[in-house]
Amino acid sequence: MSMAYEEYMKQVVKPMRAELVQAGFTEFTTPEEVVNFMNTVKDETTLVVVNSVCGCAAGLARPAATQAVLNTENKPDHIVTVFAGQDKEATAKMREYFTGYEPSSPSMALLKGKEVIHFIPRHDIEGFPMEAVMENLLTALEQKK
Repeated sequence: MSMAYEEYMKQVVKPMRAELVQAGFTEFTTPEEVVNFMNTVKDETTLVVVNSVCGCAAGLARPAATQAVLNTENKPDHIVTVFAGQDKEATAKMREYFTGYEPSSPSMALLKGKEVIHFIPRHDIEGFPMEAVMENLLTALEQKK
């Protein structure tokens, strides 16, 4: 890949990254960051958003995730994100914790410790109203307790 293309893509995805980070999500860009974080969680809950440049991430996944976290009393202990297609190694490392689930972007995983207790793949995001995606996540957050 050319340096010009890589720099262009970094600029294009800045607002896509910022949307989750400004909502309080911790972004992991390296596999080491993922491993270090996952080694600290015990029985805590973590919402992981696998971010993407696609339209369903912009219009559905990111708004649903941020609104769900803002509009629930049952907040996860941690909210984190990796960016598929941009931070490939970090995303691949995070996906290793999604045992039994095919790679999907965008997607959301609710973990208890290191175990996935709820997974929302792209096919449950794309084509659905944002409110339905948000409700899917809110229902999972309510049941996490």
